[in-house]
Amino acid sequence: MTQQKPTIGVLALQGAVELHRPHVEACGAEFRTVKTPAQFEAVDGFILPGGESTTMLKLIERFDLWDVLAEQFAKKPVWGICAGSILMAEKVENPSQKSFGLLPITVQRNGYGRQIDSHHTLIERYEVSLIRAPVITAVDDSAEVLARHEDTPVWVKRGPYMASTFHPELTQDFPSPMHRAFVDLVAESA
Repeated sequence: MTQQKPTIGVLALQGAVELHRPHVEACGAEFRTVKTPAQFEAVDGFILPGGESTTMLKLIERFDLWDVLAEQFAKKPVWGICAGSILMAEKVENPSQKSFGLLPITVQRNGYGRQIDSHHTLIERYEVSLIRAPVITAVDDSAEVLARHEDTPVWVKRGPYMASTFHPELTQDFPSPMHRAFVDLVAESA
C-alpha cells in the first residue's frame, strides 16, 4: 500500500511563510499556505510561523478564525516557530496575551532582548536564528526538551505539538532537522 505524502499547511496571516516551502518539499511533503477554514481542513499538520504574535492574534480575531483553528489544532500536529511558539504556550508573559495553550510551557516574549540582540547559533549542528525570540521560562515534566541554547529550552515537544523559539527556515540547507522531525511527526499521526 502506497502512503500519500503529508500536506503541511503554514498559517499565512503574517510572518515568515514561504521560506518553509523548500524545507517541507525537501522532506517529501506537500507545502500549502492556509488562511481559510476550508484550507485548514485540507492539511495534515500546521506550522505557525515566526512573525509578530500580537498581529497574528489580531488577524485571527478579525477574521473569526479562533474557534476553527482551535478545533483543527485539537486534531492535527502543530509546530509553532518563534511567534508561533507564543501562540502555542499555556502561559505568555511580557506582557501576557491570549494563546491556544497547546503546550505546557511558559514563554516570555522578546526574552532575548531587542532586534539588536538577535543572533545565530547551532541546534542539532544546524545554524538557526533567534530573532527577537521568546524565552521558554518553564516546561512541564510532561513535555520533552529536544534542544537547549545557553541552558535554556529552545525546542520542545509533547505528543503532536512542537515549538521552537528559533527560526530554522532562514538557513538554506534543505531540509532542516526540525522540519524533518515535524514532517515525520505528521506522517506518524496520519
